[in-house]
Amino acid sequence: MTVELAIRLMADFLVIPIVLIAAFLLVFTIPKGKRFAAYSRILMAGLTAYLIARFVSVIYQPEELRPFELLGVDPGASYLNNPGFPSDHMLFVTALVCAVWFETRQKKIAFLLFLMAVLVGVGRVLAHVHTPLDVVGGVVIALIGALWYSTKPRNLEEHGHGKSSPRGSHRHRKAVVGKA
Repeated sequence: MTVELAIRLMADFLVIPIVLIAAFLLVFTIPKGKRFAAYSRILMAGLTAYLIARFVSVIYQPEELRPFELLGVDPGASYLNNPGFPSDHMLFVTALVCAVWFETRQKKIAFLLFLMAVLVGVGRVLAHVHTPLDVVGGVVIALIGALWYSTKPRNLEEHGHGKSSPRGSHRHRKAVVGKA
């Protein structure tokens, strides 16, 4: 395997297993009664991150040319015809990692997805289609979108209303109407 192929695999094709794993977890591990709220948070986080990224890309571009254009070499991965800040690949995979982290209880798999996302970012830089600033910009903006997950209600057990609380402690006494 050549170095160029390894870089292309990291920069482009590693996104595919991230998407497939995240989709599987988000479809099959979120309880049915909580899916609407979870998918609403995921949608809002993604849309918020995307809109912020588009706004930032209009008002701020650190470079007019991508690194491969500045270096006079061929790009080592796919890219859109724009200056590249922030990285859409990193925005997307970071948003997926955050969705899995916050909406499922699969922390080990979410950490594996995080490592894969780091490899995507490294691959994008090594492929000369992004600068490190482009990659970090995509991650930071996705994390801003992830603030929507702060609206997720905590476990009932954390608030003393779950299985560990004494029986009947959450029941209210009946009020007697008309007696003072």
